[in-house]
Amino acid sequence: MANSTKRKHSGICPKCNGNGYVQFHLEEGREHVVLQCDTCDSEGEIYVDESEIIESYIDADTVADDVGKLH
Repeated sequence: MANSTKRKHSGICPKCNGNGYVQFHLEEGREHVVLQCDTCDSEGEIYVDESEIIESYIDADTVADDVGKLH
């Protein structure tokens, strides 16, 4: 297997908050259902290639000025 040149970044899944499962209450709280998270495949983390992150910043319609800088 060839070495991948793309860098992958991981983060906590926003749907399950890193638990790997999602809880639902049906019929006004009478029935409790637990399902595996389909966003992160029950791993609790999502993985994104660095190229996708860079493209999202390039495609953003925000103006790069001093307002968003931390220092």
